[in-house]
Amino acid sequence: MDAASNALAEENAALKAELAVARVKASEDMALIAAQKLRIAKLERQVYGQRSERTARLIDQLALDFEELAASATEDELAAEQAVAKTTTVCGFTRRHGERDTFPEHLPRERVVVEAPTTCACCGGARLRKLGEDVTRTLETTPRQWKVIETVREKFSCRDCEKITQAPAPFHTIARGWAGPSLLAMIAFEKFGQHQPLNRQAERYALEGAPIALSTMADAMGSVCAALDPLRRLVEAHVMAAERLHGDDTTVPVLAKGKTDTGRCWVYVRDDKPFGGAGPPAAIFYYSRDRRGEHPQAHLAGYAGILQADAYDGYNKLYLADRKPGPIQEAACWVHARRPFFAMADIEENARHKAAGKREIPLSPIAIEVVRRIDALFEIERSINGKGTAERMAVRRKLSRPLIEELQAYLREQLVKLSRGHDLAKAINYILKRWPAFTLFLDDGRVCLSNNAAERGLRGIALGRKSWLFCGSDRGGHRAAAMYSLIVTAKMNGVDPQAWLADVLARIAGHPAHRLDELLPWNWRPAFVRTPALAA
Repeated sequence: MDAASNALAEENAALKAELAVARVKASEDMALIAAQKLRIAKLERQVYGQRSERTARLIDQLALDFEELAASATEDELAAEQAVAKTTTVCGFTRRHGERDTFPEHLPRERVVVEAPTTCACCGGARLRKLGEDVTRTLETTPRQWKVIETVREKFSCRDCEKITQAPAPFHTIARGWAGPSLLAMIAFEKFGQHQPLNRQAERYALEGAPIALSTMADAMGSVCAALDPLRRLVEAHVMAAERLHGDDTTVPVLAKGKTDTGRCWVYVRDDKPFGGAGPPAAIFYYSRDRRGEHPQAHLAGYAGILQADAYDGYNKLYLADRKPGPIQEAACWVHARRPFFAMADIEENARHKAAGKREIPLSPIAIEVVRRIDALFEIERSINGKGTAERMAVRRKLSRPLIEELQAYLREQLVKLSRGHDLAKAINYILKRWPAFTLFLDDGRVCLSNNAAERGLRGIALGRKSWLFCGSDRGGHRAAAMYSLIVTAKMNGVDPQAWLADVLARIAGHPAHRLDELLPWNWRPAFVRTPALAA
């Protein structure tokens, strides 16, 4: 009876082990498939650019799928190891783990030496000789450390004249210097770059043993914005000196008495890279309580050049021929024009609706054809991105102009077949009524086909609205716009905003006013070599 029970238990353990091994094999295959799908999607986006409005979201979803499947595969692997250990008849299975990324060389190394044996484990002899060593490298982080820096200025009296001599007080970013530049930079970047309101920061700092009053942090942010305003003005002047600007705006909830109003945040982006310009990229943000046309007209009062934006009526006075200091040329965005057609031509989304049992989206053959023709224009643009204006114009006149002429003829032909109130008719009229603005890129190599540069600048605000809920006041909106200008500009130039803010805040009080341009993100060089922080 006992032998039979033991045999049955062993057989049961073997079956469980085989099932666990099969499960880990299946989990590994699914994780591998997800990893390859993610890699293919990223490579396609890198090579071909954004193919649809949902490409970025799809990549994020693929990354999430891979994350979950990889974690599940690891759990199954550990469970299989435990199951196989209980039997001697089932072979284990080891997953093929991807190569671990090499740790960056700039990270500091801490050597921890395990105590060496003093005697031989085999014979007990004490005559041991070192042959080498095995090193296992583990990435680790140290929790944030708080400290108080005491700056001491000793006083001396002169034995001859009895006068007191003392070193001058150092410059401080804020009054009485209660917070160091690194702390101020962290608070500012968390608030304006990571969208963490001050009250949430205060709660976290208190748990870490460094309570800071909310009012104290708010006062510090006012001082930081005032100290950095000269740099903001330099960024603004640089942006407004551009030959071509990208402009856009988005909503910003603003706290009001008993309700929440809707303000606007405007952005103007200088990005000369698409046409091979030498000017560094930069962005300037503005805040307003409403969306009246007087705001962009005030923002661009001294600008004359090309404005790439949507068809907002508030821009119309900027395009007048008698405008001073000169008319602004309107360059329309083909991405805006493409969106309503894409909504009626999304075959992939329709297939997903059908697979999920939802109502299918009515697709339009006309919309599908228009999207195909517009995508052909963007395909040409990818081949000349970053080239000089002359080369871009030559390629566009040779390849893009025939496609544009055929598209115009096709749109006019289809328009007469549609009723005036049809969604397709509205989308077609949106293009045809602004045809000179949509075709300006054929005669000017500086113009882009899309206004994506401005939309990328506003992306952080759209993500942050869920965190900070609303601006506390109009003054708060203006402060946020100023800090967004500096942080987004730093990111556009490949500079870590928090490291830049910390260094600039430490230097700006004593920095010569006529050399402030040295502190701009594209000219910035840290005062001393810092050890880069680990990514959060």
